[in-house]
Amino acid sequence: MRRTRSTWPALIAASVLTLTACGGSEDAGTEDSGGEAAAEYPTETINLIVPYAAGGPTDLAARTIGSCIEEELGQTVVVENREGASGSVGMQAMIAGGNDGYSLSLIAVPASATNPLQDDVGYTNEDYVPIAAVTQIPSALIVGADSRFADAEAFFSYAEENPGELNVGVPGSTTSQAMELRRLAEEYGVEVTAVPFTGNAEMTTAILGGNVDAIFINSSQDVLENIDAGSFVPLAVSPPEPVDYIEAPTLAESGFEELTNSVSVFGLAAPTGVPDNVVSTLEETVDTCLQKDEVREQLGEQYVPDEFIGSDEFSTRIDEIVEAYGPILQE
Repeated sequence: MRRTRSTWPALIAASVLTLTACGGSEDAGTEDSGGEAAAEYPTETINLIVPYAAGGPTDLAARTIGSCIEEELGQTVVVENREGASGSVGMQAMIAGGNDGYSLSLIAVPASATNPLQDDVGYTNEDYVPIAAVTQIPSALIVGADSRFADAEAFFSYAEENPGELNVGVPGSTTSQAMELRRLAEEYGVEVTAVPFTGNAEMTTAILGGNVDAIFINSSQDVLENIDAGSFVPLAVSPPEPVDYIEAPTLAESGFEELTNSVSVFGLAAPTGVPDNVVSTLEETVDTCLQKDEVREQLGEQYVPDEFIGSDEFSTRIDEIVEAYGPILQE
């Protein structure tokens, strides 16, 4: 996915030339005001949509970065939760809000990228522009404190012997967690039943209530708190390398060498066609925010990328996800 260059500057220039030729210099100044408004961005309230339920990692990232953007740019940022359809409802709302830079979303990748590969969700991956990543959060396979499974080996052995019997909650049907469970079955012959939820809060309720056997969840701060309290027992984590703040082996160490992609990236996005200077302003502002100690503390120091992931790098990350999961979704 590549950033779509805005045609506004060219259209404005053409309008100015036409009006000048007709002797309408006063009107020409009026036409140019649109360009000036873009250059002075922002001049009005920014709407930041969270396509998931309140209280989850996307919501936390949005409210933290939204507050900092508000402080840095001097304009109100209103955060609105528009959950549903694995994030698609929020994406549609963001795109419908217009491409002037005042309608943004805190997207969760890979869900935002995989949704349009699987269903007609009202948008494609060409309809939005990634601006900057805010956090990266690995996933963890977790059971409740009273689970019959003491470790990953016991869990996967049972799943292999009893295909589809174990129910595993995931944060949406097109998330990386759901995709990796499909790969678990297709590439390793270990089948579990994925149960999609709208966010961490629902998944937490489900596992504590014994409604699912396990959850494959973003290891955000609320999850770490439940691990520390003993309510959650982590069986395995998703990245290629061990996670130093979760005592559990990686999926690769558990015998599933290829299952290393379930790391959620939460970042800012805007509808395609947003002026380049607006993208640059927001990109630079996110970079500034992520260097602030108080912002890093609120997001969780362990989740902030070691190196800033700007618009181009974020776009590349999405392209890689589409390449990896596209064939699975289009089977």
